[in-house]
Amino acid sequence: MNPSQSSPAGNLALTSAVSKIKWRILPLFVAMFIINYIDRVNIGFVRSHLSTDLGIGAAAFGLGAGLFFVGYAIFEVPSNMLLQRYGARAWLTRIMFTWGLVAACMAFVQSETSFYVMRFLLGVAEAGFFPGVVYYFTQWLPNHERGRAMAIFLSGSAIASILSGPITGALLLIEGGGLHGWQWMFIIEGAASMVFCVVVWLVLDSSPRDAKWLSAEQREALATVIAAEQEQRAANRPAHVSALTLLRDPQIVLFCLIYFAIQLTIYGATFWLPTIIKKMGHFNDFQVGLFNTIPWIVAIGAMYLFAVLAARHKKPQMWVATALVISAVGMAISASTGPVIGFAAVCFAALGFKAASSLFWPIPQAYLDARIAAAVLALVNSLGNLGGFFAPATFGYLEQKTGSIEGGLYALSAASLVAAVLVFLARTRPSAQDGGDAVQAQGEAVTKRAA
Repeated sequence: MNPSQSSPAGNLALTSAVSKIKWRILPLFVAMFIINYIDRVNIGFVRSHLSTDLGIGAAAFGLGAGLFFVGYAIFEVPSNMLLQRYGARAWLTRIMFTWGLVAACMAFVQSETSFYVMRFLLGVAEAGFFPGVVYYFTQWLPNHERGRAMAIFLSGSAIASILSGPITGALLLIEGGGLHGWQWMFIIEGAASMVFCVVVWLVLDSSPRDAKWLSAEQREALATVIAAEQEQRAANRPAHVSALTLLRDPQIVLFCLIYFAIQLTIYGATFWLPTIIKKMGHFNDFQVGLFNTIPWIVAIGAMYLFAVLAARHKKPQMWVATALVISAVGMAISASTGPVIGFAAVCFAALGFKAASSLFWPIPQAYLDARIAAAVLALVNSLGNLGGFFAPATFGYLEQKTGSIEGGLYALSAASLVAAVLVFLARTRPSAQDGGDAVQAQGEAVTKRAA
C-alpha cells in the first residue's frame, strides 16, 4: 500500500505539502528556465553586430553558436553527480551564477577564438541545469505529481521564446559608456542571472526535511512517500546501463536519429531566424525582436492543437510524421521565396517542428522497458541535442561558401522529411520476435539481479 494512503491525516498532509511546493518552487524554476533560455539563444540577435564590430564571419558564428552544446553535453553527467554531492540548493545556485557570469563576459569577446571559448564555457556553466531540475522533482514530488510539474516547467521555454526577442531587441538599442548595444545586452542579461541566483539561494532547500515552510507532519508525509518510491525505483533499475549496450537496439538508434532531426530544425530556426527577418526590410533590433516572437506564438498554439488531436486519435507515428512534413514544407518554401514569404513559411514550419518535439516522446516511452526507460530517454535527449551544434555550424559554413542560407534551409527540410519516414519504422511496443534486443536483454538482466 502507498504510504501516502495509510490514513486520512497522511493524505491531507501530503496534499497540502505538494500544494505548497508547487506554489513555492514551480514559479522559481519557470523563471530560471526563462532566464536560462534567453542567455542561451540571444546570440542569434547579434550575428550582424559581431560581423561588423569584430569581423566574425558566418562560418565562425555558426561554429561558436553550436559549441555551447558541446560543452553542455560533455559536462552534463559530472554536473549531475556534483549536484547530488553538494545538494540542489548550492549547485543550482552555482549553475545560475556561473552561466550569468559567462554570459556577461560574452560582451568582451575580441576575436573568433575568444568567441569560441566563451560559447563553450557557457555550455559548461549551464550543464546539468535541466536534469538537475528533473532530479529535484524526484526528491520533492510523488510520481503522480511529477508529470504535471514538468509540463509547467517546460512552459518556460515557450514563454522565453516569446520574450527573448523583444527583451534582447530593446537592450541592443542601448549605446554609451564606450560599449555597443550588443555588449550592453550581454552584460545586462548576464547580470540578471547573477542577481536572480540570490533568490534561488534564499528560496530553494535541498531536501524536504530542510524545508522550514512545511509543517512537521507535511515533511514526514512527503519524506515517507518519496523514500518508498525511491526504494521501488532502485529495485527495478539496473546499476549501470552503458550507452553502447543501449545502442545495440536498432529502435533506440532510430529514436536518436528522429529526435536529432527535430532538434536540428528547431535550433537552425532559432539561431538564424533574426537573419531571415532582417532581410525583410530595414528594421531596428527591437522590431526584429518583435517579429521573432510570431513563429513561437504560432508554435505554442499548434502544440496544444496537435496534443488534443493526438490524444483523441491514438496514432502517434502519424501525428509526428504529419508535423515533420509541415516543417519540411515550410523550410523548403522559405528557401525558395523572397524574405517576406520566407518568414511566413518559417512560421508555418514552426507549427510542425515544435509540435513534433512534444509528440515524439510518447513513442519511445511506450516502447521501452520501464527498468531502463530513464537511461534511454536521457541518451536520446543528449544525442538529439547535438542538433544544436550541427545546425548553426552547418548553416554558417554554407552561408560562408555560398553567400546565402538557402542550402541550410533545404537541408533542414530534407532532414524533416527523412525523419517523417523513419518515424513509421519506430515501434510503440517491443516485438515478441525481438527477444535478443538490448531492451529486453537488459530488462532480463535486471530481473535476474533482483531475484
